[in-house]
Amino acid sequence: MSSARKTRFLPAAALGLLAALASPARAAAPAERPNLLLIVTDDQGPWDLGSAGNPHLDTPHLDALARDGVSFARYYVAPVCSPTRAGLMTGRYAFRTGLYNTRFGGDSLALGEVTVAELLRQAGYRTGLFGKWHLGRYLGYQPHQRGFDEFLGHYQGHIERYEYADQFVHNGRPVTTRGYVTELVTDAAIAFIDETRRQSPGAPFFGYVAYSAPHSPYQLDTSHAHQPKGDALITKYLRRGLELPQARIYAMIERVDTNVGRLLAHLEVTGLARDTVVVFQSDNGGVSRHWTGNFRGFKAQVYEGGVRSPLFVRWPGRFPAGGLVRAQAAHVDLLPTFCELAGVAPPADRPIDGRSLVPLLRAGQGERHQPFVYHTWNRLAPSPDTNWAISDQRHKLVGASGGGGKAKAAGWQLFDLEQDPGEQHNLAAAQPGRVQALRAEFLRWYGEVTRGVTFAPVPIPVGHADENPVELQPSWARLGGEGVSYVFEAYDWDTIEGWSRPGQFAEWRLNVTRAGRYEVEVDYGCAPAAAGGRLRLSAGGAGVELTTRPTGTPNVFARARAGLLELPAGPLTLRAEVAAPPPTGELMRLNRLRLRHLD
Repeated sequence: MSSARKTRFLPAAALGLLAALASPARAAAPAERPNLLLIVTDDQGPWDLGSAGNPHLDTPHLDALARDGVSFARYYVAPVCSPTRAGLMTGRYAFRTGLYNTRFGGDSLALGEVTVAELLRQAGYRTGLFGKWHLGRYLGYQPHQRGFDEFLGHYQGHIERYEYADQFVHNGRPVTTRGYVTELVTDAAIAFIDETRRQSPGAPFFGYVAYSAPHSPYQLDTSHAHQPKGDALITKYLRRGLELPQARIYAMIERVDTNVGRLLAHLEVTGLARDTVVVFQSDNGGVSRHWTGNFRGFKAQVYEGGVRSPLFVRWPGRFPAGGLVRAQAAHVDLLPTFCELAGVAPPADRPIDGRSLVPLLRAGQGERHQPFVYHTWNRLAPSPDTNWAISDQRHKLVGASGGGGKAKAAGWQLFDLEQDPGEQHNLAAAQPGRVQALRAEFLRWYGEVTRGVTFAPVPIPVGHADENPVELQPSWARLGGEGVSYVFEAYDWDTIEGWSRPGQFAEWRLNVTRAGRYEVEVDYGCAPAAAGGRLRLSAGGAGVELTTRPTGTPNVFARARAGLLELPAGPLTLRAEVAAPPPTGELMRLNRLRLRHLD
């Protein structure tokens, strides 16, 4: 009898076993050290999902991920992105790492920090990051120097073009790109998975897919070749009654959902789904306003809408599908979670704020985890008195302040999140003891995580052969003199403006790694009537002057060579100042300085 005939008469259970053995997706038992795939979106609110009850938004793949994995009812992130990403990478609240801002040089993860990518790579994982980093842009701070074998993405908080993006970097080298960024990042992640299988068969991988969407600018495809595709998605949501900006956000989220579906499908096709833990979350609260469920607040605020994120974790056969954890958890929990799954010890030489979620994930439920979670965000410097909050498993104390002022005790708000998840009923007057206890715990934590930390832009490394020239951004400068100001319109198009008289200056802290001659270039805009003024640049006892020429308008930036500076090695300050005022108006709009070491 042929083997085919024999197979026909096997019992049904045996036939099922043969089918499972023949299927690539079921070929091997789940790995003891699973692959880890972390997917993070940017500015997606906890309400921006069909699984959250949003009746207007289509997210079928993310809804399926929630259904097939374990969801967390109260998962907290920071109010803005860089602090969350610092916590994800280190298991520590951002203040411990020296990171305190999303711009102005305060978005650099201190070099002494140990990242989860470094820990996993040392344990034999191949590591890759695709998309947004936002933890440092200068040499030593870049992701391929912080534990990632492969990096394709951008350093800063957002990009200006979602199609044909011109702010991307590949392993430290600027590149130009073609296509829509969300799909580009997904393509890179899929290629990384395939290359890991080819290079190191059987080795686990850690993939971090950090989508830029739905962060502003709210763009779909804009080119003549692909715009109809983007327009169709936007039109879909306009027809559902959304205003145009909200329709764009929803369309961007649906585009992310489609690409998450591509990632999950690729895991199935390659047989890796059962060996891969997939984690999905956002980086801070939401920005969309069409439908916000029962949440109060938005990104940058410390109400629930500003600090809550979805968290879905799927490991087929290991974590129960449909599990729901009610215990409060936080972004700092992911590093110890990944370490436990990979069999890696977290760093023992420093406080780790996170606690592994693995027991909750294996059970698919749980009522207690982090006794307290701490929330705060202020633009220029940390403060224990402005825009802060603390939550325990049931209650939350909020010190929100409008306009950046101090939140006075009379304005503190206490909420019972069990009875009042929408934070509408202030119980502070009725429960003063609880208010004082929670405030005391917040101050204890704040004092601990800020003790001994200097919150200032890190010195910019200059002179290294691997990054020459070095670009000095306006946001990293300290300004002085009345009238000179920093103007932000975009990360690569920001300026220092108002230069008109002596005494106005900007200073950058540098760390010169090689002494020698440095060519100085200036990118600036100058009106024709203002040409002829002079900008002086000095450092380490040397100085040069640049006489401005018209560039068309002050918003057209041209590059000019200012001259050579002889710089000693070590820390120093580069100063730009008005040497001679212009005939009229402002001397220039300074967009960039560049220092190139000349061998």
